[in-house]
Amino acid sequence: MEEYRTLRAQHDFLKLCKNPDLAAEITITPVERLGMDAAILFADILLVLEPMGIGLEYAKNGGPVIHHPVRSGKDVDALKEFSPEKELSFVYDTVKKISRALDNKVPLIGFAGAPFTLASYLIEGGGSRNYVHTKKLFYSAPEAWKRLMERLAGVVTEYLNCQIAAGAKAVQLFDSWAGCLTPADYEQFVLPYSKAVINGLTPGIPLINFSTGTAGLLKQIRAAGGDVIGIDWRINLDEAWKTIGYDIAIQGNLDPVALFASPKEIKARAGEILRRAEARPGHIFNLGHGVLPETPVDHVIALVDAVHELSSR
Repeated sequence: MEEYRTLRAQHDFLKLCKNPDLAAEITITPVERLGMDAAILFADILLVLEPMGIGLEYAKNGGPVIHHPVRSGKDVDALKEFSPEKELSFVYDTVKKISRALDNKVPLIGFAGAPFTLASYLIEGGGSRNYVHTKKLFYSAPEAWKRLMERLAGVVTEYLNCQIAAGAKAVQLFDSWAGCLTPADYEQFVLPYSKAVINGLTPGIPLINFSTGTAGLLKQIRAAGGDVIGIDWRINLDEAWKTIGYDIAIQGNLDPVALFASPKEIKARAGEILRRAEARPGHIFNLGHGVLPETPVDHVIALVDAVHELSSR
């Protein structure tokens, strides 16, 4: 959106995240302009890692870089202890500002990175294709992995509960990199820690358990927990819902690249997903991952309008 690009040209990314006035503005603008049914907090999943002393930086033309990656048990033990409630107070101030501005017109969704995805960033030092360092650590140093994941699970739980206390009506756990795992590795090295986060959240607040590339892990992800399971576009929605069970809600699952098609094609693809949902209660229509930066804004509006027109009410 032009409004965001203007702000981004004036401020670096971390400064935007840490400025409650600007972060609230960035959160609310899409709701007002695009007609969304919910607001999603403007923040970043790596904010919870910065106070650990890992040297987080966002490259101007690239993704995040961690200058002090964790590669051993010694590195795990060297991570700084901190209080999420105190060190990340700017996030909760943002949540409060957004909540006041929305005035219950639409709900605000907070979020955090899941322990595995956060650990992968910490260990790889940034993005990765094969997650060699991450897998090497949990294969060769399982006790160090356990200490790291337990610590991350505790931090994420407190972070999400503080967002809830500040006014978030639902929260989402992003495990964007879980698709690199085998089912057995997910069960052993990931599931217990995601489950610990989910079980530790404030009761009564819905939790969306989201991941990508995990069509083969849906049973394990269901076992980890959540009121809603988020899916990407690599599996048909009806097949995924049948796998996880109709007693749980589902979120998804349009390919973000479909938004580069014509409005007519976008509407057709949205209609196919809704057809597969069969008007069951508990479907949150969404993209299978984030909106790509080059996406035409008018095409996003066309999608929102199409879903509203085609959905059962």
